[in-house]
This record gives sequence, C-alpha cells and structure tokens, in this order.
Amino acid sequence: MSRLLIRGGHCVRPDGVTQENILIEDGRFLDFDPPATVHTDDVIDASGKHVFPGLIDDQVHFREPGLTHKEDLRTGSMAAAKGGVTAFMEMPNTSPNTTSAGALSAKLARAKRSCVVDYGFFAGATGENTAWLREETRACGIKIFIGSSTGDLLVDEQEALEEIFAQTCLPIAAHCEDETLVRANAVALDGGRVISDHSKIRNAEAAAKSAARTIDLARRHKHRFHLLHVSSAAECDVLRERPEWVTAEACPHHLFFDTTDYARLGSRVQMNPALKSPEDREAVWAALHDGTIELLATDHAPHTLEEKDQPYPGSPSGLPSIEWLLPLMIDAASDGRCTFEQIAAWGAANPAKVWDLKGKGGLKPGLDADFSIVDTEAESKVQDGSQVTKCNWSPWHGSTLRGMVCSTWVRGLRAYHEGQFADPGSGQPLQYERGEA
Repeated sequence: MSRLLIRGGHCVRPDGVTQENILIEDGRFLDFDPPATVHTDDVIDASGKHVFPGLIDDQVHFREPGLTHKEDLRTGSMAAAKGGVTAFMEMPNTSPNTTSAGALSAKLARAKRSCVVDYGFFAGATGENTAWLREETRACGIKIFIGSSTGDLLVDEQEALEEIFAQTCLPIAAHCEDETLVRANAVALDGGRVISDHSKIRNAEAAAKSAARTIDLARRHKHRFHLLHVSSAAECDVLRERPEWVTAEACPHHLFFDTTDYARLGSRVQMNPALKSPEDREAVWAALHDGTIELLATDHAPHTLEEKDQPYPGSPSGLPSIEWLLPLMIDAASDGRCTFEQIAAWGAANPAKVWDLKGKGGLKPGLDADFSIVDTEAESKVQDGSQVTKCNWSPWHGSTLRGMVCSTWVRGLRAYHEGQFADPGSGQPLQYERGEA
C-alpha cells in the first residue's frame, strides 16, 4: 500500500473549484482533505496551482502501425501527457487498418510496450466486417467514415450502414460528410485550386446532411451514436433534434480557427471536416455552452511539414493538437470563452460518461488518480521544432498561451513532469462499463 498526498492545490470539478489536499492510495483517489495526521509515503506541493482531472481524448490518430514517420504511440502518448490528457482513444485508419481482431490485438500489444498514458482503440467498419464488430468487446467503439476516407474504410451505402447500426452493440462514432455532395462540389471547382476551396468542397451542407442521415439511423435502431468533430452551425441545428442517446464533440481547430485563417496559415489548418465561417465557429462555441455538444476532443492527426507543404489539393488534411489541449482551453478561459469548471466537464467527466469508462472522469474518491497540476498564470510558448509530437510543428506556432501543465499523473504515477516522461509501457488499456442505448 502506497500513499501520496497532493497538498494545497485548487481542485477543479464541473461544480466548482476548491482548495483541498488530495490523498491517493495505490493509484486511486482515497480522500480529499484527509486528517492532518494521516500517514503518507510522499507529498507533492501544489500550492498556488490548479489540479485538473485528467482529460480524455476520444479522437486521435497516432499513425502506428504504418505511418510512424508522422507519429507513433509512444510520441503521441507523450504529447498527450504534456497536454494534460491521461487517456486517449485511437482511430482505425492506420496501415493496416484496424478492421479485424488480429489488427486490434496487434495495436493493443504495441500500446502495452509504448504508451505513457491509458489507451483504447476503435474498431473500423468496412461494410463487410459486421460479424466481427458484433462480437468484439475490447474496442472502445466502432468508427465509421461516412465520407472522407481511404482504402476500405469509407462506408456510404445505406444497406451497409443499416446493418451496422442494427446488428452491433458497441457505441458508434462517425465522421459525417456527405460523399456525393463533396464529390459534386469538387467537380464544380475543378478539384480545387487554392486552399480556401477546401471549405467550399467540404462545406457545412455536406456535414449537416450526413449528420442528419446518421442520427436518423441511430434514432431508428436505438443505437448509441457519437458525432465527431462538429464544425458548423448547421450540424448544431441538426443535433438539437437528436434522441438522448446521441452525443457530439468539438475540436480545438474548429473552436480557434475559421476560414479567415487560410490566408495566414494555409494548409496548416487544412483538415476534414474543413474550417467553416467565423459565424460557424461561434455557433460551435455556443453549442458547447448550451449542452448541444458535450465534450472536447482533438482529432490529433499529424503529418510532416513537407507533406503539408505540397500544393493544394495534394496537401493532406489533419493537424497536431493534443500537446496543447489543456493550455489552449485555459487560455480560452482567461479570455472569458469558458470556465475551468467547463473544461473539467467537457474534457473529463463527459467523455468518461459517453464512453462508459471505468474509474475515469474526475477528482472523486474511488476513481483512478488521473490529474494534472497546472500553473494557470504561467505562459506556454508554442514553437515549431520544440514539440513532443514527432511531426514537430504546430498550427499555433508563435503563440503564447496562458497556462502551463507542470505535471500529469496517471493512476497515481507521474507520466510527465517538466519535460520528462514516464517509461514507455506505463499506460494501461481502458476498461468499459457497457450500458444500454
């Protein structure tokens, strides 16, 4: 039995911020403000700092196996720890894709050797592997690419989608862009000539049309469904008519960038779904505030700068962001865009609830001791060439963010501290409590 005391920090929960001592025993929160006489084996002084619950990022692309020149599970999990993220859920579009039991087993084995934070993996739907999806229990959920994918992961035929929603039990998450409309828009623009065409090809209508179609599937089949990376007011409007078992998320790039940023950042802010208008960006913020969107996720999708610098449309979509998730949100709070309590809800409590995670989601006795100690007054400077993520650049290059993660702890073990990381393999697979729709 090992006991750790975190002394003097301001604990951040969805219902308030209070200064408390935290007693941790064998990797779990044991007590808050324990008696002064309680036995401890070690004490960490967090005076003057905030203790945030460990953030849970349900959408990352860590590129392993097959594309590890961009990122891998070790560097991605290290970047997560630096960004205050103590658990991630990784997407299936690696090489090979995670579309079979063997591919999922291989990823879990790689993560066991590599990760410094806890991890889960999505099972990818192909339209032809429903029998496996029906039986798989180790995956955090099923990912469907309804538009915007490569290889065998694009599932757009109605019959295949009906089968997946009708015959499987795991929660489904989807990338929703109407493939027919996207292709028609591309033809009308001759494939796209300049980077701003990306948002005309992958427009709000394409996103909302596909979202409405998929929510209809979830409604009719009473299947739990999560809409990934909401980017437009139109999608928010569709979500307001959803059944209670449908949830949604927002990503930093759709909260902090819009189409006016193409002139400054070019393909650094090219992603799918594409950036939308300033009005859409404000609508996504509003939907977070009114509960239409429940949680934050990064959609961390790194490419090398050499790849991104290819002329559009040859430049790939996606950007790195997990390394700066908590500082970005603390900086937004300092600007009045949100509160610390909302960060705890959107980043920890709500994702734990949406994905039925055992032992995760907040600063409560009995839960895993996942947290970050943060200096909310210190500044973090974002610079290309000094990133933990393997691609080693950021769309926020040159920014100064108010908020610095001093250390991140996973199950009571220090995963990150002032530039140093835990040994590879200290992370563990996520555990799930499966519920009904």
